[in-house]
Amino acid sequence: MQLSVHLLPKLVAPETLAGSTAVVIDVLRATTTITQALHAGASTVVACLEVDDARRIRQDDPQVLLGGERGGERIEGFDCGNSPLEYTPEKVANRVVAFTTTNGTRAMQHCRQADAILLAAFVNLSAVCDVLANQPVVHVLCAGTDGEVTREDLLLAGAIVAKMEMRHAELQLNDQARIAADAWNAVRGDGSGECLQQAVANSQGGRNLLRLGLSDDIAYAAQMDRLPVVTCVHPETWQIRVFTGACQADATR
Repeated sequence: MQLSVHLLPKLVAPETLAGSTAVVIDVLRATTTITQALHAGASTVVACLEVDDARRIRQDDPQVLLGGERGGERIEGFDCGNSPLEYTPEKVANRVVAFTTTNGTRAMQHCRQADAILLAAFVNLSAVCDVLANQPVVHVLCAGTDGEVTREDLLLAGAIVAKMEMRHAELQLNDQARIAADAWNAVRGDGSGECLQQAVANSQGGRNLLRLGLSDDIAYAAQMDRLPVVTCVHPETWQIRVFTGACQADATR
């Protein structure tokens, strides 16, 4: 198995991802929130690059929920922000969510040439790794924050590497994957989750959320394996759904 980590989208050319499974990471908070929304029963989350893209989807269907953020805060006129705690079954079950964020949705677009695009978070780490175990070539793409490497994304990438190393004796890694694994091994602690939550809170993304009074989002995003689902992006439509075996095939269902 060949596993490469890219600490920012700009560190890998989109064409490099062709023929591979891409995994997008935006721990704080896009991939965590999208995973929660689909687990809570949303039928589809549509990844939108721009705020106006989401609003146009709503114009075509008034039943669509608008979700997302700019600068960490809910966009004016949107139904939800980018907090996973907002996406409850009562709010999102059987609804389409048009979703846009500062960094996460752009990282997804960067992976458009990959054969499959999965979303990973700490909350679904093991479920994602179960899918990756059978993939020969995997590229893990960290969204970062405004073009800067973020510690929380680095740590999750390292956790993925660590789990894959336990499954594959001859895992081929790039240097960024080794850097991520070293970072993860330094904070994994005793498995209680306290070390991870502290590390996420002390990251730049974590400090940004603390300034906004969103410490509960950090606590949620740092929970390991809370959700037994994997989410998959269909680049033909930019719809994100629960993964059921093959992203491309599922897009037509």
